[in-house]
Amino acid sequence: MATLASIADFGGLDSLREQIAQLWERRSELDDSDPRVQATVLSVIDLLDRGRVRVAEVGPGGEVVVHEWLKRAIVLLFRVCPMEHTEAGPMLFADRLPPKRSAANVRVVPGAYARFGSHLASGSILMPSFVNVGAYVGHDTLVDTWATVGSCAQIGDRVHLSGGVGVGGVLEPLQASPVIVEDDAFVGSRCMLIEGARVGEGAVVGAGVILSPTIPVFDADSGEEIARGHIPPWSVAVGASRPRSFPGGEFGLPCVLVVKRLDEGERHDKAKLNDLVRDHGAAL
Repeated sequence: MATLASIADFGGLDSLREQIAQLWERRSELDDSDPRVQATVLSVIDLLDRGRVRVAEVGPGGEVVVHEWLKRAIVLLFRVCPMEHTEAGPMLFADRLPPKRSAANVRVVPGAYARFGSHLASGSILMPSFVNVGAYVGHDTLVDTWATVGSCAQIGDRVHLSGGVGVGGVLEPLQASPVIVEDDAFVGSRCMLIEGARVGEGAVVGAGVILSPTIPVFDADSGEEIARGHIPPWSVAVGASRPRSFPGGEFGLPCVLVVKRLDEGERHDKAKLNDLVRDHGAAL
């Protein structure tokens, strides 16, 4: 991997952002032969790796803000960085990015893999799982066995991603919003959270839920659609289906049903969570 430089070497963050913009404009001309270009791109990836910058974040008004220039840097690295072979114990990898090398106070169980350019905050735990470049995993968050945190996904503090959860990645289109899972959320086993999905603070998501920007979220008490692709904060949600008529017949299309509202800050152990949704035929 090319030698990393500091932000100061590039004239500060604003200058580095401008240099990425210039490289993006001539990306078709780039290859892996220019160490200065590699250093520029990799210095941005290093900022992501250390959590100094984030691809996306929730703004003061609750809207998701996507920093497209960081996504551009990630896309550029696949053009300007050569394929390299690295070793981790008995395993051999061929990639344009090495495995992540340092993360203070993070537990990584054998079989887990995080790429350079992902950030693992203090106290986080990786069971055998995968965290891709540009992703952010917050403090004291558990990424459970066979869970995947895709490129640019943003996972908050004290989150539990249960076994087999698939958090989708997103690089292009650049303006597309990554998956956002906010602080204190619990995501049940085998859930699929797809590009642009958002799980609100403190929300509990039942096992097997599929959530994307096209999936409607309904209130179980009123039957009203309350969102698309966004599970509200401090709520318990389960997977469901809704009937839709087509020329070939009536079919059930997936949706998400909010079956319980929690008080802000309310937490439950697993037994109580199962009690909340048992009558709705769902499991956590």
